[in-house]
Order: sequence, then structure tokens, then C-alpha cells
Amino acid sequence: MNRCLLTITALLGLVLLSAGLQAGSVKGIVSLDLCTDWMLLKFADPAQVRAYSPLLYKYHADWVPLDLPVHDGSLEHILQLEPELLISGEYNAILLRKRLQQLGNKVEVLQLPTTLDSIRAYQAEFLRLIGANEGSGAVGWDRAYPPRQQSLLLLGANGIGTGTNTLEDDLLRKAGWVNYIDANGYVSLQMERIVANPPDAIYSSAPLSNSLANLFVRHPAIQSLMTANETPRGENWRWQCPGPWSLDLIQELSLWKGS
Repeated sequence: MNRCLLTITALLGLVLLSAGLQAGSVKGIVSLDLCTDWMLLKFADPAQVRAYSPLLYKYHADWVPLDLPVHDGSLEHILQLEPELLISGEYNAILLRKRLQQLGNKVEVLQLPTTLDSIRAYQAEFLRLIGANEGSGAVGWDRAYPPRQQSLLLLGANGIGTGTNTLEDDLLRKAGWVNYIDANGYVSLQMERIVANPPDAIYSSAPLSNSLANLFVRHPAIQSLMTANETPRGENWRWQCPGPWSLDLIQELSLWKGS
């Protein structure tokens, strides 16, 4: 009899593995936030996810598969999905998630990382919530990159530059660069000062579009600096949400050459 029970247990374990699910992994997950959408795509088995947020295709990234299940963001639709776990970032769907909690649903809210170290903690917490192996996201964080005495300007939309005490500053310094902006936080840039005292390289994290938000980065003076320094434009989606892809940004930045 005991041998039969052991055989049944082993078979159940094989079934779980063949379905791509670990024993103890959480099922019936509904995401309320773009960042948690991407984390689920990175770490969860598709069978764990009941629906992604309506932001998934509004801010579509090329690597995201098409035709994934997406809810419309309404309370009614989400309740129809009968979620077992709802996950959101701290700044999104605030009223919706409060109402869901009031109705007895399990809602987990993740704080958005503000430093490179806090990305690791954020990732570990996410893996714990979905019942994934925490060791699966631990590779690459301690890699060291050689320092250089060259400045890099991280240029976002609307002519906003990224200064110190920011996650972005952590990333570019980890990659070995000196931040061109020594002011705290996010600052409005002045074209004349950049032209008079240019950085060794410019990284544009603004979306690839013809919107008014990109007038600054598309100005001929800025474009000439970017062309002279042979600095490519980064993939904007990786700057929108901190996550394991931040390691790719660090590696990419470390390979660049300034003027």
C-alpha cells in the first residue's frame, strides 16, 4: 500500500513538472500593473496567470507574446476571473485594489525599487509571492565592471536628465560611468550648457516616437553630439520598470565607448 502511495506521489510530481509548474506555485494570478505583467512573463509559468493588465499591450514591448489574456481593468471583469492572487505595483490601480481587498480578495502590492540593491529584494519578494524558486533570479547581480573617467548623460523625454540618488544613477555607475549630472534627482536640461560642455556619451531613454516629448532629443545639436560619440539609443521598455532586465542595461552601458 505504501509503495502504491509513493508511486502516485511520484506521478503527481511528474504531472506538475510536465505542466511547467513547481509544487507550491501559486495559480489564478491576475496582474494590475505593467511592471508585474513583465515580471510574470519573466518568472511565472503561463498556466499560473489568469490575466495580465490592460497596460500590457498599451505599452507593448517587442519581446511580449501576442494574444495573451488581458482583463479590461474593471472590477466586474476581474471578479469574473475569480482570481486567487492579484499583484500590483504601489502606484497603479490604487482605488481598484482597495475595492478588491474590501471584497475579500488577496491583493499583494510591491514597492517599486529605487536602487540597484532594492531590485534584488523586489525580485526575491515577487518570486516568493508566486511560489517560484528564489534562486532562479539570483545570477548576475554581483558582476563587476571596470570604472572609467568618462561622463554619461542619461536623457529622457521632455529634456529631463537623471541625476544622483536615483535608480538610473546606480545603473550607470555600476556600469563604470560617471554621471554627467551631479545634481540630485531629475532635472530639466539646458541645451546651451550641454553644447558648451558636452558629456562623453549620451544615452536616450526616451521612446522612439515623434511626440512633443522628444523635441529635445531630436534637436540637431543633441543629435550631432550623439552621432559624434556613436552612442546608440536604448530600448525604452527596460527603463520603464526595474527588474532583472536592468542587468542587461548595465552590461550594455559597460560596452559603450565615449568620445
